[in-house]
Amino acid sequence: MSEITDIDALRRAMAENASRPEGPARNARAEELLAAAEKLNVPLAVIEALGHQLKVYNYSSEKARMFVPFARLLRMWDERPEDFDEYETHSLHWVFKWVSSGMLDQPHIPLASIEKWLGEMEHRYRLAGYSERAVRSAEHSVAAHVGDLARAERAYAAWLAADRDGMADCHACELHGQGWWQAERGRDAQALELWRPVLEGEYACAHEPHAALASSLVPLLRLGRPDEARANHLRGLRLVRAMESMRGAYAEHVEFCALTGNEARGLELLAERPAYFTDDGQPQSRLEFMSVVALLMDRLTGLGLGDRQVPGPAGREWTARELAAHARAEALALAARFDERNGTTYVSERARTRMERRPLADRLPLGVRSVRPVPPPAPPVVTDAAGQPDLPALLAEARRLSDNLRPNAVEAWAAVAEAAEGVELDPRDRAELADHEAMGLGPEGAALFERAADLYTAAGDPGEALAARARAAYVRALGGDVDAALAAVSGPYDEILALYAAGDTGIRQTASVLMGRARILMRRAHEAGEGLAEGDAERDGPEAVLGEAEAAVREVLALVDGRTGEDVRLAARAAEAQAMLAELAGLRGDLKAAAELFARGAAAFVTAGLPWFAVEYEARLASLAHHLGDMAEAERALRAALEHGGAQLEAPGQAQLRLQLAELTGGRGDAVEAAQHALEAAHWADEAGEGATLGAWARQQLGGFLLRQGRWAEAAEVLESALPDLTAETHGDGAIVQTQWWLGDCLSELGEHHAAAERRLQAAEIARHWPEQHDHATLAHLAGESLGQAGLAEEADRAYARAGDLWRELGNVHGLIRSLRARAWLALRAQDGVEEARALMADAVREGEAARDSTADAESRQQLAAELGHTHQQFGDLLARSVSDDTDDAPVRAVLEEALSQVLRSAKVFASLGDAALHSRTGAELAAGRLEADLGRPADAAARARAVLAAYDGYDDGPETDDGEGDGDGEAVRVRRAEAVQLLRLVSED
Repeated sequence: MSEITDIDALRRAMAENASRPEGPARNARAEELLAAAEKLNVPLAVIEALGHQLKVYNYSSEKARMFVPFARLLRMWDERPEDFDEYETHSLHWVFKWVSSGMLDQPHIPLASIEKWLGEMEHRYRLAGYSERAVRSAEHSVAAHVGDLARAERAYAAWLAADRDGMADCHACELHGQGWWQAERGRDAQALELWRPVLEGEYACAHEPHAALASSLVPLLRLGRPDEARANHLRGLRLVRAMESMRGAYAEHVEFCALTGNEARGLELLAERPAYFTDDGQPQSRLEFMSVVALLMDRLTGLGLGDRQVPGPAGREWTARELAAHARAEALALAARFDERNGTTYVSERARTRMERRPLADRLPLGVRSVRPVPPPAPPVVTDAAGQPDLPALLAEARRLSDNLRPNAVEAWAAVAEAAEGVELDPRDRAELADHEAMGLGPEGAALFERAADLYTAAGDPGEALAARARAAYVRALGGDVDAALAAVSGPYDEILALYAAGDTGIRQTASVLMGRARILMRRAHEAGEGLAEGDAERDGPEAVLGEAEAAVREVLALVDGRTGEDVRLAARAAEAQAMLAELAGLRGDLKAAAELFARGAAAFVTAGLPWFAVEYEARLASLAHHLGDMAEAERALRAALEHGGAQLEAPGQAQLRLQLAELTGGRGDAVEAAQHALEAAHWADEAGEGATLGAWARQQLGGFLLRQGRWAEAAEVLESALPDLTAETHGDGAIVQTQWWLGDCLSELGEHHAAAERRLQAAEIARHWPEQHDHATLAHLAGESLGQAGLAEEADRAYARAGDLWRELGNVHGLIRSLRARAWLALRAQDGVEEARALMADAVREGEAARDSTADAESRQQLAAELGHTHQQFGDLLARSVSDDTDDAPVRAVLEEALSQVLRSAKVFASLGDAALHSRTGAELAAGRLEADLGRPADAAARARAVLAAYDGYDDGPETDDGEGDGDGEAVRVRRAEAVQLLRLVSED
């Protein structure tokens, strides 16, 4: 670091330090600068260094240290006020507010001292001629802190009634404080109305909207506005994450997670800031943080996760149960210190209330990856009066559920099996138990199905025995041995038809065997269908297999047709048969017929009262409709699948359907609804344990849809969450590049230009290896923009040069010209860079002229001419900015004449394009007029201004058109007219 030899060097060093991140390193540097200031023997230097030190202490975790520099400043003021300039005089009075609030946060400072200080503040403000607004605000803080609600309300009213002046907090901070009080008194709607201008960006400061976003979370949840709460969490957390001094706001984000079923994310936030557990420079914010830690840990313990390891204070490992007890004890001990100081119990009561808050949402999806750390609930157990499992009741319930194809039948039979351990059952009961256990084993269940068949036979039910053998045959087909399965089902098939003809079994058992045989033949049909799809020369073979399968399916339909009645099992057979016919149509390539049949099958399940069985076929119908280009039908089918699946639709299905619906609704331009579906898809993918695969896709899409809405901070949080899970192997490197690209766009909009450049360069490095290089060139160009905005001129020039080389190879003259212009502007900012800037801009002009003159296509020629016009105008602007304002200097006048020449060439090019470039031409004309005014030619400048006004005679000031040019684009017309009038006024005054 350079030596501090004068006050200017000190000021530069303080400005540099002020731009560093909050924390001990910045504070230590402020102390060094104070020591350097003391050596200068300049009172104002010491005053400024003390003010700087006070400020960095206030915006850090070491707030308690600001009282010493303030006391010294106040003593210097009392002894020699003439040493303070106007700015430092204002600053001294300004930080009175910081000190008063800082005293409240330190329980070792007596309340009497704080009240005395409040009076001192009021006295000094009155002497300085300030309004009492800031004083009443400080009084309100004291009264609200100790729980004197009547005094707090009086002070609040006096605060609002007093005039705003130079000592009043900024609008953003005042509105946050006023809204906090309304929320504290249970008036959430009024609080949010007060915060609205801050939340919407109308007012901002160093710590706003950061604090208001955090404070809004619980009120929004209480008012039933979870979408806004989610958005404010994503936006606000991004703002406070890197700010050491905002532990209280950070705690509110952890609290939000604890109250919305996002406990896992709450743990992630605790892990990010380990110092928050122990930093003791501001006891008030530590109390708030430890209260929220206790709340989160109690929540985890209540969910049965008390023994889970969690992040906590350094030096040992913590379980949730242990940390809950520690945090509660720490919070209550701190609260007791405040209450002892205040002479009330108010702080402890508030802390206990906060720690005992109940969740305000079972689970609020956030879009970022976070799996709920909750064990699956145990199924209810039916017991008798003695508390023992009631086996007959369990059996009856399981039979009811399976006979009616109700959800949870599998779980019901599992409960029967558990209750039946060690109990002697009759053959029928044992047969059903074996049958249903086998259903959950897939291909491994064949032997158990055979065992069930033997038990059905022993129980005197030969039809059900044959149905069980057919099921055994089918699971063999599922295992891949279709021929063996067909051989195994042939016997039961012949026998069941004979039994049914003799009246010795029912239609349900017969339909079961016929459906089993049809399913096996469908497996063989799918194998044959692959041959058809590949253009198998022996088409007769595959077609014969498909024909045999179709005959088996139609046999099922013939059996149950008109006989389903109230029997949902038979209705289900008929619906499944329709879906099988749809599959066969698809295998034959008749996609329209397949879609119609899938729709018919799905409708049959819904009519039968089994809508959850329709989901699979509606999803397949959606896929077919999408393939056929019928997006409306695809969307309808997906919505139907979600509706019919309801609570029975498992998490993976929810995720897949939601993601497809997001893509469809986004494709038709509804980014808002698409974002909602993508959010749900990400949530369900996490619930399904597919957060790193399907969930990453959903988050990537969600980020894109949020970006399209201009919700940059939310999009950035989501995209950053998705990026670690995106892999080239699973998602493709295109998805990674797109995510980095979008993220770079978000960061650029948020002003995080260095980070934006990193993302764009990372994406460009991947795209560098692609055969088509347009994306590589675009990303390199965007990286140049970000690097330039981050102040990294050399790196930006290299990125633009790389982009220019690529644009040249691609034959993209527009990109090449724009890269040259960007490099020219960068060069102008460098010391002694004027000549290089001129050369680069001249290269851009030559490239534009050559491309325009060699292009035969009329439309391309017009586009290139417009690009050339903009280049001439920028060349003129660059030349004008390269010189001083001294127009009496001959070299300066020569450069301005050259600039005027370039701008006039620009106007001429735009004029050749006619009305399509009217606004560009008039813009160039006005730029020429301003240069002429600078060169002392007011008549010429006025003539140009009048010509612009004449060009807009008869033009409408109505709404702007899409293309931004031509009659009717009112904003551009208004701007040009205003600029022309301003130029006329300027030259008339001169």
